[in-house]
Amino acid sequence: MYRYDEVDFRLVNERVAQFRDQTRRYLAGELTEDEFRPLRLMNGLYVQRHAPMLRVAVPYGMLSSRQLRKLAHIARTYDRGYAHFTTRQNLQFNWPALETVPDILAELAEVEMHAIQTSGNCIRNTTSDHFAGVAGDELIDPRPYCEIIRQWSTFHPEFTFLPRKFKIAVSGAREDRAATLVHDIGLHAVRAADGEIGFRVIVGGGLGRTPIIGSVIRDFLPARHLLTYLDAILRVYNRFGRRDNKYKARIKILVKAMTAAGFAAKVEEEWSHLKDGPATVPAAEFAHMAQFFTAPAYELGLNRNDPVYTAQLAAEPTFARWVARNTREHKVAGYRIVTLSLKATGVPPGDATADQLDAVADWADAYSFGELRVSHEQNLILADVRETDLLALWEKARAAGFATPNIGLLSDIICCPGGDFCSLANAKSIPIAAAVQKRFDDLDYQHDIGELDLNMSGCMNACGHHHIGHIGILGVDKQGSEWYQVSIGGSQGEHASLGKVIGPSFAQDAMPDVIEKIISVYLAQRHADERFIDTARRIGIDPFKEKVYGQAAH
Repeated sequence: MYRYDEVDFRLVNERVAQFRDQTRRYLAGELTEDEFRPLRLMNGLYVQRHAPMLRVAVPYGMLSSRQLRKLAHIARTYDRGYAHFTTRQNLQFNWPALETVPDILAELAEVEMHAIQTSGNCIRNTTSDHFAGVAGDELIDPRPYCEIIRQWSTFHPEFTFLPRKFKIAVSGAREDRAATLVHDIGLHAVRAADGEIGFRVIVGGGLGRTPIIGSVIRDFLPARHLLTYLDAILRVYNRFGRRDNKYKARIKILVKAMTAAGFAAKVEEEWSHLKDGPATVPAAEFAHMAQFFTAPAYELGLNRNDPVYTAQLAAEPTFARWVARNTREHKVAGYRIVTLSLKATGVPPGDATADQLDAVADWADAYSFGELRVSHEQNLILADVRETDLLALWEKARAAGFATPNIGLLSDIICCPGGDFCSLANAKSIPIAAAVQKRFDDLDYQHDIGELDLNMSGCMNACGHHHIGHIGILGVDKQGSEWYQVSIGGSQGEHASLGKVIGPSFAQDAMPDVIEKIISVYLAQRHADERFIDTARRIGIDPFKEKVYGQAAH
């Protein structure tokens, strides 16, 4: 993974000193709330329902064990002993005292971390595939390109105050595991007929109040032109994006108003002044950045399905189920990719205690070359585990509460913190997730149901990605009460779709019954080996509506 150089260290430490002084001035009454707000947002600090919230950047989801131990230390020292992983691969502390935040940022800087550009109207931290570098379907490792984008975007003076927040996601594989189609810019690696690497450029995706699937504005952009083309896109957005209405300020609204073709023409016109200019990335820079993302020292010559490993699978069915559900084939024989589930029943999705973080750091050192990843699904990944180490890892993960064999199943719920924490939320989300998990706590039943994405957000900002859940739940306010709207048919990936609302919203207590009725329709209607999303697309939402609301509902 990328390591800071002298410039990085100086930049981050200077920002810490700057924010320490800004915080001092605010607490002393020398800065008003309106003056302090943009300054704290630039440093990842929100004011939530009960306390400040600090969002820490995890660039393209990569963490070292050293960094994870520091996050555990911060959770114990400055928070309430836990942290929350988000759908953008970041980490949030929900309870820091405002006056301690500069100290937290100073501690983060010690381990090459920061909270810069995790909030505010700027280019947010770049996200990517959590299986980058180890997946068998990978065309290129996207992480060097993500790092180049990170360095370009950090403190970019021209794009510090955009009309709204701006998010870039990069996928280097055939399967899009980075949800690129619902980002402001999505980049898909493609290879030209002559072997040249480039990107398909997708613009104008996004969730929130107006969910939109992004549009392709260029089928092939040579990699060397990556930054100049991004500059052109951002300039067009910065110039024409609306600033009179924050709900209509995202680039997706601009692309829709201009049409994808019209927006692309503006970008190409702007790019004509930038193409082959100083920001063109030379091959030497790509090579330099790739040096930070070389393969670890794998034990070579291993065979898949080692006899010792296969004997362990045969002897321990519970272990075998976990391997089948929570691990994935690695491109190197004798290794597997392990997903540690942060979705045990009764635990808020994405939450981990300080002790758990320390434990995962130990496992990363012991079994995965000291590195781990954060997924968009709010789970943790050890990407390089030998098959013969899986049993020992599973035993430790099970003891720590991280071995629920539910990845991709109904209880693997994506869920934002909701009204328990967020001042923007219309309704709580964590209690709904807990109630659904409790209702479907039978793992055998979940396995019978099969692959199903249940996503939940406490408001239309869609931090829980409810629009692209096979089943989506949205918290809404109804005359001061908390209600929940249900949608069906959303999905992420290369065939991304937006869910359709099935009808009027439901009270909190009704939600487990509603989900159970939806599942019953699927089980009755599915073809052999048909996933929920495939059944939903085939039969439409009417059968689900009739089951949930009664035959008379339309």
